[in-house]
Amino acid sequence: MLDYPALAAVATVVREGSFERAAERLGITPSAVSQRVKALEERLGTILIVRGQPCSATDLGRRLCAHVDQVQLLEADLAPSLSLTASGSEAPVTLKVAVNSDSIATWFPEAAADFARNTGFLLEFIIEDEAHTADRLRSGEVVAAVSADPGAVQGCRTIELGGLEYQACSSPDFVARHFPNGVTEEALRQAPCLRFERRDGLQARWAQEKHGIELDAPMHLVPSTFGFLNFALEGMAWGMHPVMLSRPRIEQGLLAELTPGTSLQVKLYWTVTRLHASALKTLTDAVRRIARLRLTQSG
Repeated sequence: MLDYPALAAVATVVREGSFERAAERLGITPSAVSQRVKALEERLGTILIVRGQPCSATDLGRRLCAHVDQVQLLEADLAPSLSLTASGSEAPVTLKVAVNSDSIATWFPEAAADFARNTGFLLEFIIEDEAHTADRLRSGEVVAAVSADPGAVQGCRTIELGGLEYQACSSPDFVARHFPNGVTEEALRQAPCLRFERRDGLQARWAQEKHGIELDAPMHLVPSTFGFLNFALEGMAWGMHPVMLSRPRIEQGLLAELTPGTSLQVKLYWTVTRLHASALKTLTDAVRRIARLRLTQSG
């Protein structure tokens, strides 16, 4: 059997970032937290926490923290039947979810707020490119993810949510200066482009699918949805922006499409662990409901 007080100590150190803050949360001394963690590491014969500022989990440590989170979810369902009440030292139940930055900036907060109001649970978001959020699920780091990957994840179910629509935009002045004759291979090669991070292939996909051009342009790396938007508004570069954010600014004359009418859709999926916890069902229901309202639905 696993030593759950020791597991709780490991999870709390990782969550809080230090042994001292974990001790405050658990209502015990830092020495007691250290002893619990050390005893579990000795029993398992491996390091679970990398001591640092902040402390972080090893691969096995992350898996054990994920196990603790899942146990918390299941215990939350049992608590009313057993007349259990949480003590002040216990951390509130938190669901870890991987979501892409553009969803966080557009439609997902409505679903998250609905879930939080109905359950009182907390959410911890891991921000990741939609093409890679499912990897966070495969590693056990999160219990659910908004993903562009329709592939099966062991122990999870995948639900199609709809399409998040994007437009290739920048300021009207930038478009006039860099694309006076429209989008051409030469213009795309010279015009600075925005990229969320090095794995972001959305701009290249638009250039290929809409114009048949291999994108080879100077790139600004901007890992922020609103950074993308603000730099485009300032005429620094062009990039792919969620229509929910770009369309109002196009209507105001603050942004312009490089090629009008060439929006691109990214299909999104909700992949969630099959753990039988009511909180996961409530979250899934909220995500599906808001996705039906805010995302483009096929058919």
